[in-house]
Amino acid sequence: MDFGWLIALSLLLIGFLYSSVGHGGASGYIAVLSLFGIMPAQYKPLILIINIIVASLAFIQFYRAGYFKWNLCWPFLITSIPFAFLGAKVPVQDEFYNLLLGIALILPIVRLIGFFPSAKDKNRPLPIAWAILLGAVIGFLSGVLNIGGGIFLSPVLILFAWANSKEAAASSALFIVVNSISGLLGSLDKPILLNETSYGWLIAIVAGGLIGSYVGSHKFQYKTVQYVLAAVLTVACVKLIFS
Repeated sequence: MDFGWLIALSLLLIGFLYSSVGHGGASGYIAVLSLFGIMPAQYKPLILIINIIVASLAFIQFYRAGYFKWNLCWPFLITSIPFAFLGAKVPVQDEFYNLLLGIALILPIVRLIGFFPSAKDKNRPLPIAWAILLGAVIGFLSGVLNIGGGIFLSPVLILFAWANSKEAAASSALFIVVNSISGLLGSLDKPILLNETSYGWLIAIVAGGLIGSYVGSHKFQYKTVQYVLAAVLTVACVKLIFS
């Protein structure tokens, strides 16, 4: 049975939802590929390229809407960039990689189903030293997992009341773009797979990213889609951890 259209539709949905909260969606794309039995290792560089495109679209929309604050981003970036590059150089066996990614997916699942704490009414000042340290940790994990790191940064910004949800989305979008570029440079020794199938995936994801980034920065009402995607990611999470 040909699941090509279903994979493309799932990737479009991932691109839509992740971009609506300022994320590139790399963890979701890898999860979908794993769910359909496709080995993500052969698509890792391609996924980072897609991540850069989708997160860039999200950043442009949130920036235009006035939610980006440079002071919420730069302290994380100065350490995340080199550590994302180093993390991408770390060889990880498929079994361990799947386990790590499955655990990482718990964060977006928790956020999607509404268990994550809501943004505070008043933001606290960002402690530079902590941001620099967290940037290094998140950057390294991003490089190892072949993702941009937005699923880690965005919850941290909101949890510690350093930003509201849309400010966190704007900062996470730029964070993902920069770290995905750094991770891609660190994995240039891996081939970039481009064929008719991957072009179709790219079109679906970019379409979802265009719509999601606009909706997320201007509308932000998609409860039904949240729960559907949470269910999909939960299945993928379980498959990754226990496969």
